[in-house]
Amino acid sequence: MPGARDMAEIQIGASACQISGKVVPVADFRLAGRDSVYFSHHVLLWKDLPVQVRAQSLKGAWKRLFAGLPLVMAEAEGPGHIAFSKDAPGEMIAVPLNAGQAVDVREHVFVVATGSVAYDWFQTGIWFKTRSGDETETHFPVGPFMDRFSAGDKPGLLLLHGAGNLFVRTLGAGETILLKPNALLYKTPTVSMQLVIEQVKAPSSGSLFGWGAPSARYFWLRLRGPGRVAIQSADKHHHESLDRVVAVSHGG
Repeated sequence: MPGARDMAEIQIGASACQISGKVVPVADFRLAGRDSVYFSHHVLLWKDLPVQVRAQSLKGAWKRLFAGLPLVMAEAEGPGHIAFSKDAPGEMIAVPLNAGQAVDVREHVFVVATGSVAYDWFQTGIWFKTRSGDETETHFPVGPFMDRFSAGDKPGLLLLHGAGNLFVRTLGAGETILLKPNALLYKTPTVSMQLVIEQVKAPSSGSLFGWGAPSARYFWLRLRGPGRVAIQSADKHHHESLDRVVAVSHGG
């Protein structure tokens, strides 16, 4: 889905969410009755006094701690207003989920979800190992984990934060796209992932950019349909080491 336009209001049953702001957008929820949302603890901006906030346990917390990720998830219950912001420029992405639908989301972009959306996580299976001298290092270009959000028997709403602007590609069965790993925002579970390393030859020493430079590499995420892929334009630069690659994952 494209980023929600400024002042867009999304109805979720008896509750509603309004997206405000163009640079650092805010999601303002009007929670009815006992409707609830859950969120990463650091995105809470303000709330009405009657809205109850409590800590929520995170499934598989010890493994996420090993990955160095924040473990504190919180839940808010209405009635009243509660607002969230990622405290970074970009777009607030509204992903409505119909009953039975799910999306796989990269780390650190989740903002808030309605209580009807279930949360889980899985290992991406995307990695490569490099060796320099006697030292071996494992790299995870898309992160060691991804979050999976799914709607059960009721629809729900998921809000994500995209850096820069968001673009969505719908891939047909067997159709592929090569994507810089940091540009992936989310995908549908039917889309498979595989790491591809492309070697770029250095120019000859006699060319304008020669200077005896070493050859370069591109690390691509090959995504294969069917399904939808969301791409953020302001992907954080990933340092692509020229150390010797000694092992590559088969995909996830």
